[in-house]
Amino acid sequence: MGLTRVFIHGLESTSQGTKGVFFRRRYPDMIIEDYFGTFDQRMAKLNTILSDKHDLLLVGSSYGGLMATVFAFHNEDKINKLILLAPALNRYEFNPYVSKRLHLPVTVYHGIRDDVVPPDSVRTIAESVFPRLRYHLLNDDHSLHNTFSLMDWDTLLEFQHTD
Repeated sequence: MGLTRVFIHGLESTSQGTKGVFFRRRYPDMIIEDYFGTFDQRMAKLNTILSDKHDLLLVGSSYGGLMATVFAFHNEDKINKLILLAPALNRYEFNPYVSKRLHLPVTVYHGIRDDVVPPDSVRTIAESVFPRLRYHLLNDDHSLHNTFSLMDWDTLLEFQHTD
């Protein structure tokens, strides 16, 4: 069975947002759904969608990065790696996890000009929670408007060999 790629959009976005459309065109097998409602409602839907899936590669944007990370804490054995785009790890929903560790590969991309999710506080949290972190601070905004489509997604979305 191959890698299952999943994109989780942000709080005020949908599967039809810029990133969702980009991934759907480029990776037609990627799971790209809409999430609405409270955090618990969104997580319930994500858990249902991914309940029978393994070898997951989760890409989460902003609030979707928060969702991907919380899902990974409860399903670490099912996750191959996380790619988080300006993840909202500074929100209160993440408080139960700040003293825990997630031992899978995690890559974070965050814009230095992000005025929605503060890069400095999120980097501090990420460095504490993810021992296998690759952190990239980009000259960009919250949505990574300038860099998102230029990123090497073919390589980023490959299977991560774990040791």
